[in-house]
Amino acid sequence: MKPNQSIYLVGGHITDFIGKGRPDWDEDGDNPTLEEHLSEAINTAFDDTGVDPDAIDRGYIGNFAGECFANQGHMGALAQRANEALEGKPFQRVEGACASGGLACVNAVDALQTGSDIVMAAGAEVQTNVSAREGAGYLARAAHWETERELDDFTFPAMFARRAKHYKEKFDVTDEDIGYVVKKAYDNGNRNPKAHMRDIEVSLEEVSSVNDNNFCFLKNEELKPHLKVKDCSQVTDGAAAAIFATEEGLNKLGIDPNDCVEVASYGWRTSPLGDVDDYTVLGNTEQAAGEAYEDAGIKPSDVDVAEVHDCFAVTELLMYEALGWADPGKGAELARSGATAIDGDIAVNTGGGLISFGHPVGATGIKQVMEIYRQMKGKCGDYQVPDVPQVGLTANMGGDDRTTVSFVLKNLG
Repeated sequence: MKPNQSIYLVGGHITDFIGKGRPDWDEDGDNPTLEEHLSEAINTAFDDTGVDPDAIDRGYIGNFAGECFANQGHMGALAQRANEALEGKPFQRVEGACASGGLACVNAVDALQTGSDIVMAAGAEVQTNVSAREGAGYLARAAHWETERELDDFTFPAMFARRAKHYKEKFDVTDEDIGYVVKKAYDNGNRNPKAHMRDIEVSLEEVSSVNDNNFCFLKNEELKPHLKVKDCSQVTDGAAAAIFATEEGLNKLGIDPNDCVEVASYGWRTSPLGDVDDYTVLGNTEQAAGEAYEDAGIKPSDVDVAEVHDCFAVTELLMYEALGWADPGKGAELARSGATAIDGDIAVNTGGGLISFGHPVGATGIKQVMEIYRQMKGKCGDYQVPDVPQVGLTANMGGDDRTTVSFVLKNLG
């Protein structure tokens, strides 16, 4: 989708992403609530951008499993508790599993094309307040429950272990190849003060092998050898918020377009639950990104910086191929080459991705667009890319590549 008028990302806020392994996470459960995370993201977005809350025309909230983890639905009205100036403004929740945040951004952009001038997208999830096994059952609702839930107690890890098994066998990819993705994620996260795993350092040898710190945990014996604990994204609490505006909206706010990032296009695709043709291909993502590329008038090689959905390490390799940066089976070579490092040709997941920055499900898609904005405006501190990026891409995936949102963003100024 190419917007029918100029649409700008004004800025926003990402909270600290917290969970087990981070010193400020309380093992006894005294951690910020879903509402507290969401309220921080919303109000700090106003503070950081200088946007008056009263200027917001409407808002969209990304959240997947609030009813399960936090006994909370009706998230649009929950967000309105953050700031009294929002009372009465239209806010609603949107859901697309792990792509919920991306869909909140899609709804914001669409609202700006149909009459609104200043719109907020925010997302949040709290997931650390139940056991890992119980939480895995909640997250399994993003799969086709009737046919896929029994794959393993940890349904989604098993589904992507299945992808890893097929990918490794078809293309002779090794655990060390996959380990390069994990090592990059942790190294980048070590430079990011907001990252869930900011204080956890790893070696390539550790993440490429089975050991006490990187064990296989699935019950499914066929799939168990193909996924280790550090291959996985984190069970994380956190939130993010972004403010989008039209040119008229910027005039109302008194904001220079050169201080913003332009939304050049987005692609959005959805495929049937439980119906994957080829476990070595992210076909839905390929279509979504293809639409975004075409409508923005760019090629994959034009991308300077990207945020992609590395829910499991093998997924990032599959993303490289779906997004046009590597031929089928060659994603591992791209990872090994260093081309996707912070100082590489295509800097991918500079803040640590889902594996190290963390994955509060409803916030991830919004975190992705905000990370591109932050890189383009030189706000990433120790993990800032060396050269100012001009073109950025996101790929936010829900389920087993069943819903994908991809944005192309262009720097201004």
